[in-house]
Amino acid sequence: MYPVVQDRRIRVGIVGCGRISKNHFGSVDQHADDMELAAVCDIDAATLQAHRERYRVPGYVRMEDMLKSEKLDLVALCTPSGLHPDQAIMAAGYGVNVMTEKPMATRWQDGLRMVKACDQAAVRLLVVKQNRRNTTLQLLKRAVQEKRFGKIYMVNINVFWTRPQEYYDSAAWRGTWELDGGAFMNQASHYVDLIDWLIGPVESVQAMTGTLARNIQVEDTGVLNIRWRSGALGSMNVTMLTYPKNLEGSITILGEKGTVRVGGVAVNEIQHWEFADRKDYDEKVKAANYETTSVYGFGHPLYYRNVVEVLRGQTEPETDGREGLRSLELLIAAYLSARDGRMISLPLEY
Repeated sequence: MYPVVQDRRIRVGIVGCGRISKNHFGSVDQHADDMELAAVCDIDAATLQAHRERYRVPGYVRMEDMLKSEKLDLVALCTPSGLHPDQAIMAAGYGVNVMTEKPMATRWQDGLRMVKACDQAAVRLLVVKQNRRNTTLQLLKRAVQEKRFGKIYMVNINVFWTRPQEYYDSAAWRGTWELDGGAFMNQASHYVDLIDWLIGPVESVQAMTGTLARNIQVEDTGVLNIRWRSGALGSMNVTMLTYPKNLEGSITILGEKGTVRVGGVAVNEIQHWEFADRKDYDEKVKAANYETTSVYGFGHPLYYRNVVEVLRGQTEPETDGREGLRSLELLIAAYLSARDGRMISLPLEY
């Protein structure tokens, strides 16, 4: 059903050469036996020229010109989130597989359009969720899957980071509803992903958001209460106003037979790990911790490994478009709740 790339390297075009793109350039380079950078695209002439010269590949201002001129197997969308839908649909129209950074879209209907277009074109839609590949979260996921917590009672997620006004002023699209989204949708998107990926389907959410200090359209701070279908209760606290720098990205799970807290600046430290039973991999907990100065972590190359295997026809995607919709649905539900001052039940649509 889907195109399979065999007996040659996978040709990748990277669209958007800004903040997150270096993780993609580095990941393609780390998989040089299976992938090659074929082209780059950016609307800023100076940025485009710099990347053309550095990587010695063709550069394009318009994505469609790149799709017309290059034989690509995959485009990686590192552009503002609100641009992902039309760009993904365009790539699908040219029969090119799509990998998009988070969130896949800023609006629910746009996410649905992306999935439909890629389905109709029989191309892959892959949504980057590299935090799932963190060694700390891999151990936590295993413990959840093995039901070591017993019944999960409570979950708390904190994202206490900082984004100064200069960050938002650096580009006109930052801090807008249409192209960016706020603290929940942009900066904390990978933590919203943990809500469903680790704990399971959500029954309802109730949120409050505020724009307390930054001159932007969207929220710089928010709180979210969550009820899972399992009966578990939880909360998520997010702010981009932490003084003076990023402080914490954490998840705490309290269960019938286990308690775990994964903290650090970006879920990079297992700070508490206690269960009623013992497993051999409990000894790996300390080794799983790692130092990081980046909130992005080191998961992109591991995520790319799965992408290579998917495009080779060897496995299924870890996070495809439908998986991306699960966290987008939570984000939209949170924003609807905050806007209307009411609890929102899921799913949004049947």
